[in-house]
Amino acid sequence: MAANNTQPIGAQNPTEVSKKEKALIVTIVIIILILAALAIIGFLCLKPGPDTVQGQGEATEIRISGKLPGRVAAVYVEEGQKVKAGDTLVRITSSLVEAKLDQALAMENAAQAANEKVDAGTRPQIIAGARDLWLQAQTAAGITKKTYDRMQSLYEKGVVSEQKRDEAKAAYEAAKAGESAAKSQYELAKSGAQSEDKKASSAMVSVAKGSVKEVDALLEDQYLVAPCDGEITVIYPNVSELIATGAPVMTLQKDDYWAVFNVRETLLKDIKVGSTLKVKIPALDKTVEMKVFYIKDLGTYANWQATKATGDYDARTFQIKCRPDKPIENFRPGMSVLYEGIAK
Repeated sequence: MAANNTQPIGAQNPTEVSKKEKALIVTIVIIILILAALAIIGFLCLKPGPDTVQGQGEATEIRISGKLPGRVAAVYVEEGQKVKAGDTLVRITSSLVEAKLDQALAMENAAQAANEKVDAGTRPQIIAGARDLWLQAQTAAGITKKTYDRMQSLYEKGVVSEQKRDEAKAAYEAAKAGESAAKSQYELAKSGAQSEDKKASSAMVSVAKGSVKEVDALLEDQYLVAPCDGEITVIYPNVSELIATGAPVMTLQKDDYWAVFNVRETLLKDIKVGSTLKVKIPALDKTVEMKVFYIKDLGTYANWQATKATGDYDARTFQIKCRPDKPIENFRPGMSVLYEGIAK
């Protein structure tokens, strides 16, 4: 009987299996070699791109404030509005300062009248009038003293603000000064118009005029104006709100934009004050040139730490500011600015 050489259904020839395995191994090896070659070529030929240094736009901001405490009577501008130097921005009213002005003018008139009477000679009517003015000033000083004491007590209890206490104190001190001036006039009238008396009377007139000028100086800040061209970015109080001396009323942003970058010292070899940088403003899709006007070390807190234990060193960080030679349309503070290199 002849031998049966047939193989089971689905079985493969060992020779064919061996050929397929070899082909697969060769394919894998070829792929690995190709990838290795590509990696070597990329390592040798491709160079890392330049470091991207990102900064941002900046501008000078001025806080508009005055020395007159009072109430905001009117605001003549809006946030986002462009203004010119000298434009009126806000009006502030203060009934207390206006009353002080009336008082100072009255004291000036009284001092001037008394001086004229001294020049004309002392008469009984003059002495009586000077005495009446003194008594009136004494009464005013007493009233303001009581008001100040009351305000001081309420301030210590936390009922009234420090500003109210200070206003009462200022009124008391002004009343005391008025009493002293009236007393001097009265004594001058009693003693007669000597040469020294005439000098003293003239000095009192000068003092009274100085008081008027002092109050006028405060009232100059009734109207606050723009110190330069720019844009109103923030308005703090609303109309009818009270503001204190020196409190900011609004913020004016000047039209002097620049860009600021924080860079490692390793990038400073080509940058110096006066260098022209080429920068890109992504928000505007523009590439412009800016001139460096400021370079300063930020200190050790901003150092770039070395990544290697040996053969490397910490790099300090410097702040660079650069300004465009001409205005850039629609450029705003806060926009990103990318440094692309030294301009040719």
